[in-house]
Amino acid sequence: MEQKPYKVLLYYMYVPIENGEEFAEEHLSFCKELDLKGRILIADEGINGTCSGTEEQTNRYMEVMKNDPRFADMIFKIDDSDEHAFKKMKVRYRPELVTLRLEDDVNPNETTGKYLSPNEFYESLNDGDTVVLDARNDYEYDLGHFRGAIRPDITNFRDLPQWVRENKELLGEKKIVTYCTGGIRCEKFSGWLLKEGYNDVAQLHGGIVTYGKDPEVQGELWDGQLYVFDERIAVPVNQKEHVVVGKDYYSGEPCERYVNCANPACNKKILCSEENEHKYLRSCSEECRTNPRNRYIAQHGLTEEEVEERLAVISN
Repeated sequence: MEQKPYKVLLYYMYVPIENGEEFAEEHLSFCKELDLKGRILIADEGINGTCSGTEEQTNRYMEVMKNDPRFADMIFKIDDSDEHAFKKMKVRYRPELVTLRLEDDVNPNETTGKYLSPNEFYESLNDGDTVVLDARNDYEYDLGHFRGAIRPDITNFRDLPQWVRENKELLGEKKIVTYCTGGIRCEKFSGWLLKEGYNDVAQLHGGIVTYGKDPEVQGELWDGQLYVFDERIAVPVNQKEHVVVGKDYYSGEPCERYVNCANPACNKKILCSEENEHKYLRSCSEECRTNPRNRYIAQHGLTEEEVEERLAVISN
């Protein structure tokens, strides 16, 4: 198999960082020196990042990070890529690595759910006494998810605790197993579940990415693709079979292509074919199609008459 020229790193670590804002500035300079591109969040509680570069650049980055005692045990998940997965290099300081905004915050180094290996998680998927809860947003779930997992009706991670409180009957007294992309959201969310009074809580260690790369389970019982927060948008997980679960927003037909609503005030993520993107002006509703700031109309230089013609076709 031909070696791809770029690598994409995904990593996180909950570890105290003094002077987080200052560290973020220094880290940005370091990443730019290496000519990496990506998105890295720094908080007083740790680091959460994904970045891309050549093998030499990413190896150097991992080497320097591993030589820092704070990050010596950090696990890097590595994907091959034909090109950069990002357009720019951004390093931002944030109050939290993942935004939950809890009144009583959770320190995953003190309270978190039991770690499950890919094999153990696979067994949980086949266990009738276990509830498998997706800890991601609804649009991530809609593109791909584990078979039988519960879909929270949320568009932001911070809304997940309230959703759980409003849907306790779905969880009952069963064992709860949760999962997310790389594991960082589950570290804190599973800890919150324990504090909320759920006694038997576990999480997929390393997240979906690790599960898909595991040589034994090979992503089995995952359907669809994995939503990722970079230029790739979606990556495969299941190495044994590919089942499309995404549905075109307009037609309901199988689809794994995401676009954002052309109304910047909406920006909703929409699964749709290229044909339907053009037919519906890449907009999720009539209100968004007729919004004066519609980016699709501006991008394609459509006249008022052309827009009216498109709208007439839709209404018929």
